[in-house]
Amino acid sequence: MNYSRSKGLGMTLFIVLLLTPIYWLLNMSFKTNQEILGGLTLWPQNFTLANYAVIFSDSSWYSGYINSMIYVSMNMTITLLVALPAAYAFSRYKFVGDKHLFFWLLSNRMAPPAVFLLPFFQLYSSVGLFDTHIAVALAHCLFNVPLAVWILEGFMSGVPREYDEMAYIDGYSFPKFFVKIFLPMIRSGIGVAAFFAFMFSWVELLLARTLTSVDAQPIGAIMTRTVGASGIDWGVLAAAGVLTIIPGVLVVWFVRNHIAKGFALGRV
Repeated sequence: MNYSRSKGLGMTLFIVLLLTPIYWLLNMSFKTNQEILGGLTLWPQNFTLANYAVIFSDSSWYSGYINSMIYVSMNMTITLLVALPAAYAFSRYKFVGDKHLFFWLLSNRMAPPAVFLLPFFQLYSSVGLFDTHIAVALAHCLFNVPLAVWILEGFMSGVPREYDEMAYIDGYSFPKFFVKIFLPMIRSGIGVAAFFAFMFSWVELLLARTLTSVDAQPIGAIMTRTVGASGIDWGVLAAAGVLTIIPGVLVVWFVRNHIAKGFALGRV
């Protein structure tokens, strides 16, 4: 009984400590700068929605969210389109150097983004892709595709090869078998791969900020440029932070069961 109480108390304390920064960010987003800088208050004394009004009315702010969603969606689509056939090949066929190639793919994921910053910048500047959504999406694919291949290969290896053989005997072409039979069997793996691709692309700032300037600038880069003549607008910055968290929370909510299955299968 004492053990259960201690366990419950420890879990409660952990949740409180985990949610405190999020609550404080939400609390600040409904305050004026004067109240934020004036002292410590646990809730807004003069509740205001002016900070959120700035986000939704100023194109320099809401365009950042639009840009982020565009290149994140492009990155997720490209990552899955490339990783699905690659993972199938690794899970079903054996060829010379397959283990070494698989390790090389993962080694790209282990490198920090700063390593590839200069090559990407020079390449995109020379071919006219600088400050475009596809530039950031392709740069993020270098890190997301290897991870997606690794995750999907584990799920695909768990599907018996007999399904492939039975589909061929029944007259299914490979594209029809792959789309109608095979993909539904690994939908949990697809959800997990899409989740990790989204999270990396959504929070990554170094590449996204360096490879864009105006037209495709993400919200993370805009949040780092909130210093004006009167100083930092803490309320607007907090409101932008709250709105930045919401997409990640929604994605986690929709794929939570797939993530749990991924942990159960030992591939995540």
